[in-house]
Amino acid sequence: MELFSEERSAEVVAESFGQTADPRLREVMTSLVKHLHAFVKDVELTEAEWAVAIDFLTRTGQKCDESRQEFILLSDVLGVSMLVETINHRSGGGSTESTVLGPFHVVESPPRELGDLIALDGKGAPCLVSGQVTGPSSEPVKGATVDVWQANEDGFYDVQQPGIQPVGNLRGLFTTDADGRFWFRSVVPRFYPIPSDGPVGELLSATGRHPYRPAHLHFIVTAPGYRSVTTHVFVDDSPYLDSDAVFGVKDSLVRAVPSVDDPERAAAAGLGNPFRTLTFDLRLLES
Repeated sequence: MELFSEERSAEVVAESFGQTADPRLREVMTSLVKHLHAFVKDVELTEAEWAVAIDFLTRTGQKCDESRQEFILLSDVLGVSMLVETINHRSGGGSTESTVLGPFHVVESPPRELGDLIALDGKGAPCLVSGQVTGPSSEPVKGATVDVWQANEDGFYDVQQPGIQPVGNLRGLFTTDADGRFWFRSVVPRFYPIPSDGPVGELLSATGRHPYRPAHLHFIVTAPGYRSVTTHVFVDDSPYLDSDAVFGVKDSLVRAVPSVDDPERAAAAGLGNPFRTLTFDLRLLES
C-alpha cells in the first residue's frame, strides 16, 4: 500500500477502506475521508485547533443523556439535519414539506383522545389546534397517527424540566377520525432558545449567532400505505422566522393564529375566552 504523504493523504487513507464489504459504507467512508482531508488542507488546521476540536466533540458527547441529544443539536445548528431531512423527503410539492425532528423527541407522546387538552401546566394563551390529513388525491386519511409536541410558555419542553412540568406536558398522540381530521386544545407556541449551556451554545456565542427558534409546534404524521412526514407549523407573527437557529423554517409551514372572541364557541371548545386558533392541514404521499 502507498505510504502516507501530505499530497496523497486522502487517497492513501481512502484506499484502506477499499476492502469494505458493504458497498454503501465503502462509498460513504471514501467520500468522508476525501472531504475531511480537503478541509484540513484548505484551512491548514493547527495542532492546537485540532485539540480544541477533539475536546469540543468529547464534551458534546458527554452532554448527551436520556433527555438531551447535544450531537443532534450540533447537527441542527450546522444545517446538516435540515439538509438530510430535505434530501430524504423530496416530494416535488406533492406533500406537506418536512423539517427537522429536533433534539426533544426523546420520549413517547402519551395517547390522547381528539379534543383533549395537552397543556397540563396551566400556562399560556389557550389555542384550538385542528387540521385534516389527506392523501395525494385529497382523500381523507382515516386512522392516521398525529404525534405532536411543543415547548411551554417559558420556552422549555417537559423533558428539560423534570419535576417542574407534568410528565407528558404539551405532548399528544392522536388518531384522525373518519374524515381524516384531528383537533386538540393547547396553548399558543412561543419562540425560545435552544439549549445554550453546552458546547453547541459555546459555538453559537463564539460565532456571533443567536440560539433562538421561532414559535412552532412539532408534528409527525404516519399512516399505513403513506410516507410519513416530520414537520413543524410556525406562528406567522413570531420573531426569528428569518433566522431560525436550526434553519427549519419553510414558507409553506407558516400559519396565522387568529384570535377568537366568542364565549359560546370558547365554551364548546372547552377553552377560556378569548382564545386563538391554529389550522394546519397535512398531505401525505403514497409509500
